[in-house]
Amino acid sequence: MIVAEVVRSGFVESVHHGAVFGKHSRGDVTSPVFPRSSNKPLQTVGMLRAGLVPREPADLALISGSHFGEPMHIRRVREILAAAGLDESALRCVKGLPLSEEARTGWLRSGGGPERILMNCSGKHAGMLATCVANDWPLDSYRDPKHPLQVAIAETVTDLVGEPIAAVGLDGCGAPVFGFSLTALARSFQRLVDAAPGTPERLVADQMRAHPELVAGTGGDDTVLMGTVPGLLVKAGAEGVVAAALPGVGAIAIKIDDGAARARTPVLLDALREFGAEPPAISAEITGGDEVVGEVRPVR
Repeated sequence: MIVAEVVRSGFVESVHHGAVFGKHSRGDVTSPVFPRSSNKPLQTVGMLRAGLVPREPADLALISGSHFGEPMHIRRVREILAAAGLDESALRCVKGLPLSEEARTGWLRSGGGPERILMNCSGKHAGMLATCVANDWPLDSYRDPKHPLQVAIAETVTDLVGEPIAAVGLDGCGAPVFGFSLTALARSFQRLVDAAPGTPERLVADQMRAHPELVAGTGGDDTVLMGTVPGLLVKAGAEGVVAAALPGVGAIAIKIDDGAARARTPVLLDALREFGAEPPAISAEITGGDEVVGEVRPVR
């Protein structure tokens, strides 16, 4: 069903189909999807259950995030690896450049090129490696779905989402990604924010909310939302996915069918307002020349 439309000069020129699980769900919320990076908080819980001892609690935010490649992110990834007796040569994520335009421009101007540590998933991969070191598991094959690490993470994800994993694929970073329904994704995020203090689930939720700049980066939608909406946990993923939860209130999971990121946040803001939250205005402007001539807006 149509969940967002693109309006230019008063004319609807494009629409985005998708599904929304929330206070008023719409579309198909029971068929499996790949949540992409919205999986990351669940994977971090799996690492904790498997024996990961973070160097410091805030590292859990970076391990659960899709960082922007800013200096604070790269420094912390190196520190996570160093605490496990490793360096960035152990990373098996693909090479990338910072998502932050400022950081990317500075890196390229300095003569740098794509590096594994710059890739937005390097925090997750550093956490996976640290978990392997804690268990004396093989390092080179840590991305293999049959590796003890990935088996343990899959067991945790299955528990948190409350339904069987429908599909296992390779995410853009090369690590496994698990498929399940939007209903299950929302359920898992609700479990994280409503968990008892001190549990792995609550530790992940608390650190993400306390350090949203490590989950995304300066000015990122996740950063802004968790920094302004009290208690909100949110994690976006590629291909138009985002999940969010408010403790004791409800959870949201969204999939934009065509994978368009531009429709994801307007739909999320609308779903949050349905729960009575007051999220900040995040621009979804459409420009014509130097003027703002329209917007991407949600459709109920």
